[in-house]
Amino acid sequence: MRRLNIPLLRNNRAVSHAISAVIITATTITLVLVASIYAYQIMDLQKAAAEFEVAKKSILAFSDALENVAWKPNAARSTRFTIKYGYLELLPETPTEINATVGGSTVFRLLNSTGFVKYHLSDKYVTFGGGYRAYILGNSSSLIIGSTASYGRAVVNQLVGEVTITLDYRVRAMRTSVVRVGTTDVNYVDVWFIKLKIDKKWSYINEFDLKAKCLSVTTATYSADVVGAQNARIGVRVGSVSNSSLISLVSGRVVFNIVTALVKVSV
Repeated sequence: MRRLNIPLLRNNRAVSHAISAVIITATTITLVLVASIYAYQIMDLQKAAAEFEVAKKSILAFSDALENVAWKPNAARSTRFTIKYGYLELLPETPTEINATVGGSTVFRLLNSTGFVKYHLSDKYVTFGGGYRAYILGNSSSLIIGSTASYGRAVVNQLVGEVTITLDYRVRAMRTSVVRVGTTDVNYVDVWFIKLKIDKKWSYINEFDLKAKCLSVTTATYSADVVGAQNARIGVRVGSVSNSSLISLVSGRVVFNIVTALVKVSV
């Protein structure tokens, strides 16, 4: 028997093969696009996380550079920053206070201000969990008693929608000597304060050099009588956070030397 040649069936088969090829091609392209987008997102997350680690190192390097020039008028140094996913912010005029009391009486109370440096990154790139707070330099106290710790204080904070690294500077205080003057023992207590001068609030991205230049170093002197063995209480407030500590004194007099380094921070 002769088989009937049905053109419509043959055409349907051809169309079916063509549609299948189109569907397979479209599916393949879609899968490739999805995989590419996913791979790009993963790569983006890795790059942002790497930037965060580099930002920590750059902030620590800048702190070293700033401390190196702080007590040398006209000395200047800079640190290179490369920022794409976050941004660096320079913030001026945080209120500060330094005070000292001896025997319940206030010897001096100095109101001032300082700036600080802050790096921001969205928590879609890096997250440590709500309330996270960790110091990568220094600790929570804004007052150092002694001569060994760094002035710098850098803290990583998890905030709403972002992770930040904040750099500011602590006050150092210590009794440097006791000198016999005539028949009186004189306690000498030095207090060192690094004041950051930032002209106005700025935010920076891309590649730039963050500069630190010492504009001046000044000293103010205050004194008081010390009756018997007493302590001087040194208090420091930066923003809304206050810290204080005691420095032992011998009977006689005490002289406080407040040494302030004014350091300009700019790009």
